[in-house]
Amino acid sequence: MTAIIGRDAPGQRSGGQGARVVPKSERPRRKLNLAGGIGHVFLAIWALMIIIPLLWVFLASFKNTTEIFSSPWTVPDHLRWENWGRAWTKAHVGTYVLNSVLVVTLATFGTMLLSSMAAYVLARYKFVGNRIIYFLFVAGIAFPPFLAVVPLFFQVKQLGLLNTYTGLIIVYIAYSLPFTIFFLTSFFRSLPNSVAEAATIDGASHTRLFFSVMLPMAKPGLISLTIFNLIGQWGQFLLPLVLMAGARDKWVLTQGIQEISTSAGYEADWAGLFAALTISILPMIVMYMIFQRQIQAGLTAGAVK
Repeated sequence: MTAIIGRDAPGQRSGGQGARVVPKSERPRRKLNLAGGIGHVFLAIWALMIIIPLLWVFLASFKNTTEIFSSPWTVPDHLRWENWGRAWTKAHVGTYVLNSVLVVTLATFGTMLLSSMAAYVLARYKFVGNRIIYFLFVAGIAFPPFLAVVPLFFQVKQLGLLNTYTGLIIVYIAYSLPFTIFFLTSFFRSLPNSVAEAATIDGASHTRLFFSVMLPMAKPGLISLTIFNLIGQWGQFLLPLVLMAGARDKWVLTQGIQEISTSAGYEADWAGLFAALTISILPMIVMYMIFQRQIQAGLTAGAVK
């Protein structure tokens, strides 16, 4: 509808100058987005379901056993940091944390290196079997780890890698490759060809093109997936339980927490258990808070290019 000049709009008093009728597109309209409102409600409920248990565990780590069972939803009388010290030394959480840091750091580095190279080749080069290899990796995403625990145990044992960091790291990498390759393949496909062509004209080899040009351009996606792999491997429980059961001094954090929870029922040291849980949770929360913007940028960068 166009503006009407020279006559009054309906319901308006006539005046010396013509009145302008506001187009419908300019009229404020209040739309009730029911789906969006329901979605926000569910997100708020989901956030509370996650935040409340975490907050409860954090508060319980400063209480004693009597307070935990008599007044579980109250604030502790005072901060009992000795619970954290007892969990770190007596329950050997410090050793488990160092073991987890070693395993997860090497496994994540290997995952990102191998995944980025494989995804780059699958995304930028055409060869026989390209799509077959890609879909085999995609199929690995839907393969639950517990289905392969028994054959995996015997395979690692035959290789002489049972109860070793090397065996656990290799298995972590193998189970992290499918999702990482799937994501990075789509990301490398979204990168502009003009930059790669210019580097090739300048005489860059395939290796230099990948490490010096394409890999830095994929930095947002690499950061996001690095954080996801760190969090996923940090909280892995089934694989280390099966592959590291006979090496107590090499246990990772999840195995240590499980041992503490089992012994807590006999020793009644629930405060130490919750302190150990808090110690295991805090590093991932802090890491996500620090790299939150990079994670969001990496998840959306491939879609907007």
